[in-house]
Amino acid sequence: MFAPNSKTFCSSPWFHMRILQTGKLQYCRWQEGKKNSFHSSLTQEDFLPFFQKEMSNVRLKMLQGETVDACNQCHKMEQHNKVSGRERQLLKVGIQKQNFAKTFRSSTFYDKFIESANHNGDTDLWPQDWQIDLGNYCNSNCVFCSPEYSSKLAVEFKKLGFIEKLPNRNWTDDPEAVDRFVNLLSKSKKIAYLHFLGGETVITPGFKKILTKLIEKGLHKTTSIGFTTNLTVWDQDVVDLLSQYKEVNLGMSVECFHPINDYLRWPSRIDSVKSTMDKWIKIGKDHKWLIQFRITPTVFSVAHLITIYDFAYTHNIGVESCNFLQHPEFMRMSILPMDVREQISTVLEQWINNKDISQNKIINGRSPDLTKDFILQDVSSYINYLKNSPVETDKWPALVSYLKKLESSRGNSILDYAPEYEKLLRQSGY
Repeated sequence: MFAPNSKTFCSSPWFHMRILQTGKLQYCRWQEGKKNSFHSSLTQEDFLPFFQKEMSNVRLKMLQGETVDACNQCHKMEQHNKVSGRERQLLKVGIQKQNFAKTFRSSTFYDKFIESANHNGDTDLWPQDWQIDLGNYCNSNCVFCSPEYSSKLAVEFKKLGFIEKLPNRNWTDDPEAVDRFVNLLSKSKKIAYLHFLGGETVITPGFKKILTKLIEKGLHKTTSIGFTTNLTVWDQDVVDLLSQYKEVNLGMSVECFHPINDYLRWPSRIDSVKSTMDKWIKIGKDHKWLIQFRITPTVFSVAHLITIYDFAYTHNIGVESCNFLQHPEFMRMSILPMDVREQISTVLEQWINNKDISQNKIINGRSPDLTKDFILQDVSSYINYLKNSPVETDKWPALVSYLKKLESSRGNSILDYAPEYEKLLRQSGY
């Protein structure tokens, strides 16, 4: 009986899609790189031709057991026993990786998989799970970010000569595009989940506009939404809109509860971040929202991850990162020498040693009853990564060059935040 390769197949292309800041469409929120993107003119066309036809080649490769190059991030996560986007998407249609063949055949999407296999990957389905990148409106200049995701960083990069021109206009700045997208959503057969990202969502005009228009269409009664905020702003109007939705997933972006967070997420201040965080946590608990920390571990924050995990474990709040950081390459944890990586992994191991870790891999990290188990599992994935990922110490000079240029604009110094790395930094030209 027909069954694809359990190591490469993903159900996501049958129900999920992503809109980039420019309005381009991608077939997956975890897709690596910007290849296989289609420029969607949301004011002129709908998204169905791209989803049902343009994505056919991806579905066909999945069904034929081929490896899709842009899926590398998920494969890397699974390599280090971190829950991947692929595993999460499989679970949404009832497929379990450890019992793949049987659960593939019993999946709620099995008939649609077969239909696509018989029609060159085409489908008559509509996307029902979206990641919506609203644009790059942002009040932060995170050192590991890029101009496409931060308007402030874009201006700084242009001033420093990192880029020649500012990114293209955000698609949500076009009222016609916003109207067309919401109208298309209202015609969809089913909308299960919409996840909004920025920039900073709370200050992005398009976020409030879309939330309002979805309510006008009555979609707030049946649709679950998620969004991520950097914990530096509060907008009561946005909170009031969110409170009307059936279900809300609140993502809180922070790297650690240590001053290095201020350097990484410049120009935030950790005391202010904590204060705003407390407000979001309170409103989230009052409305029974799912609350999670969203982290992007880097060479400088990995040593302080324990501060996030410990707080989250104590307060039963989830911790999630979309993937292991890939770009910029010189911010990866893997540029640390092995002796430093061993010291950090030892601290993480000592933290989890007196806690019971589930023997079964937990895929659904958003289940409140499994939050603590999922946190411990996530910690273990970073221990695995630190111990086993390739050493990339050759990237320190590029890191130092980058930081020195940023610091010339900001008037700060990494040595004030991470003195333990002074030797490594000095050896690389700092």
